[in-house]
Amino acid sequence: MSFVPAIVIPIYNHKETIAAVVARLADYDVPVFIVDDGSDEETQRTLAAVADREPLARLSRLPENVGKGAAVMHGLREAFAAGCTHALQVDADGQHDLADVPRFLEQSRIKPHAVVAGCPRYDESAPACRRYGRYVTHFWVWVETLSFAIGDSMCGFRVYPLAASVALIDRHRLPTRMTFDTEIIVRLFWMGLPVVNLETRVIYPPGGLSHFRMWRDNLRISWMHTRLCAGMLARLPLLLWRKRCPPRSGAVHWSRHRERGSSLGLRLTVASYHLFGDRVARVLLRPIVGWFFLSGGTAREASLDYLRRLQATWFDTPAPTWPNAYRHMLAFANANLDKLAAWTGHVAHAGIAFDNQKAFEALLASGRGAVLLGAHFGNLEMMRALAHLNGIARVNAVVYTEHARRFNETLAAVTPGFDLNLLQISSLGPETAILLRAKIDRGELLVIVGDRTPPAENGRVVSVEFLGTPAHFPQGPFILAALLECPVYLFVCFRESDGYRVHFEPFAERIDLPRGKREVAIATHAQRYADRLVELCRRTPFQWFNFFDFWADTKSRPHH
Repeated sequence: MSFVPAIVIPIYNHKETIAAVVARLADYDVPVFIVDDGSDEETQRTLAAVADREPLARLSRLPENVGKGAAVMHGLREAFAAGCTHALQVDADGQHDLADVPRFLEQSRIKPHAVVAGCPRYDESAPACRRYGRYVTHFWVWVETLSFAIGDSMCGFRVYPLAASVALIDRHRLPTRMTFDTEIIVRLFWMGLPVVNLETRVIYPPGGLSHFRMWRDNLRISWMHTRLCAGMLARLPLLLWRKRCPPRSGAVHWSRHRERGSSLGLRLTVASYHLFGDRVARVLLRPIVGWFFLSGGTAREASLDYLRRLQATWFDTPAPTWPNAYRHMLAFANANLDKLAAWTGHVAHAGIAFDNQKAFEALLASGRGAVLLGAHFGNLEMMRALAHLNGIARVNAVVYTEHARRFNETLAAVTPGFDLNLLQISSLGPETAILLRAKIDRGELLVIVGDRTPPAENGRVVSVEFLGTPAHFPQGPFILAALLECPVYLFVCFRESDGYRVHFEPFAERIDLPRGKREVAIATHAQRYADRLVELCRRTPFQWFNFFDFWADTKSRPHH
């Protein structure tokens, strides 16, 4: 996902200021969506002239005045439909310091899943009643979120992640007038979106036009806080748990996360599978996963972060909620049972759909060796198990298994043949390359994942965009494929509602890393791989099994 910002301006009869506001925003080369909320004829003429004069201005008009909130929601939908990923809301009355626009957009680019909210810094032009009256709403927002995370819920100068915001707008009836700014940011916070607060100067121009109506709008504010307090009570366990177990900070490499669970527990799970069958074993998994979900803050927050980033890319993917994070972890547990089912012969070929099966059969018939580039997506063990059970000894898994040592030892103990053609490595050094080259020369297939950086601190990595943010991917698979001089295919197997599906597609007939352009070539291949992984995540969101801070690794390792 690229960062594609826009600016949304709701307007109602601010004909004196709108031209100057849009002219100033034109300096930033960002599309400006102006939503006329049923303004008078003179303002309409002014807006038409502005739209004709400014090529980046896109004007739409609501037939009657329905409120600032309705106009903002209309603009957010328009920007999202136009392919924008984020939108900065700006008022039309000239109160906001437009010199801060680059600062707000840059923060949004760095943290694409966050709401970047303005915290007003007033000068002497601001009426005292407006400055101090805001603290009533501040207090209630602190109560409604059980947090001080939202610095100012009333400021209309903020950047919205569009996918999450439009999804909220579509499924929840938000207020259409003055209370919109507060309610939407509270509900986005409830959804798990972080808030980045930036101080910004706000002025009150002499003779400025205000649409605030003392009695009517204060009644609306009171009713809004009543609703939000009720919503807080309904979410109280979740909000308290979030305070008790906040996301852990610090970039810890995936290989340093301690393997959870005991050998005894794993053996009991395997025993229950053999004694009671597949269906009962999967039912028993639910409370076990529930315990790991509640006690495993790092894994839970990593899942929520992944779902948040995925929804920021496509709004129609699962929301970053606790139930969906639990579904994600349950899918991982079921995938491990799938490994057991495959190695014990409980999965039949009839239950597996195969994309491009003829191409795979042609590869086997050719006798050529190849690299099958997979990911921690679904269950790659499925095909190695079926190959072993059918007497095909040509499929090798190149893995780093020290991180999941207990699980693999348990599976090897109860499933004969599991450790055959399992090449356990700690790095892709010269000795490993020689071993793997011998296997390619014999026409064997090497399955290697491309979405985990090497455990060694000096492991070579490349930074590419993944779900809207730079992330480190290993260089090793692409360097290895170049050394082996063999074709490369993308290869994953994942669970669907009615069985399993193998996805197999050509990636490169041969990977060349020309001297002098080696780093660029590796980055190009890694970006193609990351883009395909994003597409697979969209196709089956709960099948990418990442339960650590994937993006934090970008901060902890140098580029090579």
